[in-house]
Amino acid sequence: MQTRPTPRPPRRHRSTHTRTRTGSRALPRPAIRLTTGFLAAAALLVSACSPGNSATSAGGTVEAALAALPRSTPSTLSPYYAQRLRWRDCGAPGFQCATMKAPLDYDKPDAGDIRLAVARKKATGKGEPLGSLLVNPGGPGGSAVQYLQQYAGVGYPEEIRARYDMVAMDPRGVARSEPVECLGGRQMDAYTTTDQTPDDQRERDALVAADRKFAESCGARSARLLRHVSTVEAARDMDILRAVLGDRKLNYVGASYGTFLGATYAGLFPGRVGRMVLDGAMDPSLDARRLNLDQTAGFETAFRAFAKDCVRHSDCPLGGRGTTPAQVGEHLEAFFRKLDAHPIPAGDPDGRKLGEALATTGVIASMYDEASWEQLREALGSAMKENDGAGLLALSDSYYERDSDGRYSNLMMANAAVNCLDLPPAFTGPEDVRKALPEFEKASPVFGPGLAWATLNCAYWPVRATGEPHRIEAKGAAPIVVVGTVRDPATPYRWARSLAAQLASGRLLTYDGDGHTAYGRGSACIDTAIDTYLLHGTPPPPGRRCS
Repeated sequence: MQTRPTPRPPRRHRSTHTRTRTGSRALPRPAIRLTTGFLAAAALLVSACSPGNSATSAGGTVEAALAALPRSTPSTLSPYYAQRLRWRDCGAPGFQCATMKAPLDYDKPDAGDIRLAVARKKATGKGEPLGSLLVNPGGPGGSAVQYLQQYAGVGYPEEIRARYDMVAMDPRGVARSEPVECLGGRQMDAYTTTDQTPDDQRERDALVAADRKFAESCGARSARLLRHVSTVEAARDMDILRAVLGDRKLNYVGASYGTFLGATYAGLFPGRVGRMVLDGAMDPSLDARRLNLDQTAGFETAFRAFAKDCVRHSDCPLGGRGTTPAQVGEHLEAFFRKLDAHPIPAGDPDGRKLGEALATTGVIASMYDEASWEQLREALGSAMKENDGAGLLALSDSYYERDSDGRYSNLMMANAAVNCLDLPPAFTGPEDVRKALPEFEKASPVFGPGLAWATLNCAYWPVRATGEPHRIEAKGAAPIVVVGTVRDPATPYRWARSLAAQLASGRLLTYDGDGHTAYGRGSACIDTAIDTYLLHGTPPPPGRRCS
């Protein structure tokens, strides 16, 4: 299982295609995605830890916990902690950017630097300043700088923006921070259309060849970076940023994969945790196979909710009143099989057609937020009734961050690089996947087979994983608010419960709703609880549940 970043607000774009909702602040919704050619929407499977920890892989049970680093800063890192950033105006008015240096290899700080992009928007209002608030939208691979400039820097509540300097840093290997590079645009087009539900040996061979080519291209073009883009290293970068900004403690809001990044920071530097919110939480104690299987079940839960809603509308192309969610799923499976045999036109200037792989990505992307269900109904209707795949192709392209000129962001590349370094692969080869198919199909008859095969890419990664499953306890940390959404497709609610229980100071906040993450989705209960915590340091009471 693997992951991706926070979705954006409405503009029929990108992975979660969030739309404005009545009474909502319309914050972008964090998202996670799969690192394979077919679903960039699946899993946020990142569990990094310090070398040497041990864990069992089959059941997700672990004995090891992430060990805190020494409280004192090693002298070899002092130059990094003492650096001064040169801020310059950038983007929209009020935003500033800078470049921060960190060691490429924390075990060998003298071996060279990595340059990381940082952005901020200074506090603008009255009231006691609260320092910096670092935000991360998820991924791995999502640009935190872009998220800050386009959304968080203007979309967070005015009182929070007035008292905090809003800050973001693209993690190493992502976007503006020495990005991982792999395939070019045309090659990515081929990769994203690879059949992820192979029916015979020829198709299985083609899938393996595509995964190998992707991995080899990353190894050839980003050899310097691939061993040094782990979540542990990114969390250590965050501590340098905290010090450079002049903050005694780190205040942080992370969504989706950003929860794993934040929790990892807490585990490494528990005494430096300030006010920390982890929304759409991951469970670091699970191995790659378990994470992917849990997320497969999560997408099935979200799809059933969509199916129940769809049949209430006259334009639902998957059935009418009286149709059960299971029957809706069967209709969608039949549609996918048809596309597998005969892709349909999609009005693409580059000649791409809508096949099963891209259509599935478009559907899964729409599971992140119920506000996108109407758009999905329209896209499915056009494809199924009018033989026009443009709508589903647009949903898929936005998820992969492919622009109209055929260029891709480095989201998919960074996503794979971090995930494959953070955890050993879920499967070592096609035979492992084939044996696991019944379990994945049981978890989701519609998406299970594709999601199982989609986990295969890390099996061919050119760099061995340095992380493994582990608990994060962060003993001695200030209260950490862990937010879980009951019907979250990408980070199942059970993960939030598990992380909150692992953290010595974890405080679970539950949103009884649909979609991925909870903050800024229209629940006054959730928003008030988080805003109060960020402004006053008062966490929600134990067992707080919102709708």
